[in-house]
Amino acid sequence: MNTTTIVVAVWLVLGVATLILAIYREVVTVHQEEDVVRLAPGEEAEIPKQISLARRLNVIDRWGKIMTVVVTIVGIGLATAYLYRAWESPNPGPSNFYFKTLPDK
Repeated sequence: MNTTTIVVAVWLVLGVATLILAIYREVVTVHQEEDVVRLAPGEEAEIPKQISLARRLNVIDRWGKIMTVVVTIVGIGLATAYLYRAWESPNPGPSNFYFKTLPDK
C-alpha cells in the first residue's frame, strides 16, 4: 500500500465523518430546537435547556467548519499531486500484465 492510497483513505474517512456530523447537527436541530425563545414568566426552566442546546450547536458548527476546511485542503492537495504526476509522466504506457510478460526479441 503506497502513501497515496493511505492519504485517499484518510481523506474519505474525514469526508464521511464531516457528512455524519452535518447529519447529526440536522437531527439535533429538528428534534430539540424550538422556534420560540422562552423568556416569559413561568418558563424559566426552559432557559437553561435552550442555552445548553445553543452551546452544543456552536460546538458542532465549529467542528464542522474545521473538518470541512481540512477535507477541502487535503482534497486540493490530492488533486494537485495527481495533476503533477500526470504532467511529469503524460504517457506512462501500458501497465498491464500482458505487456510486462512479453518475450524479448
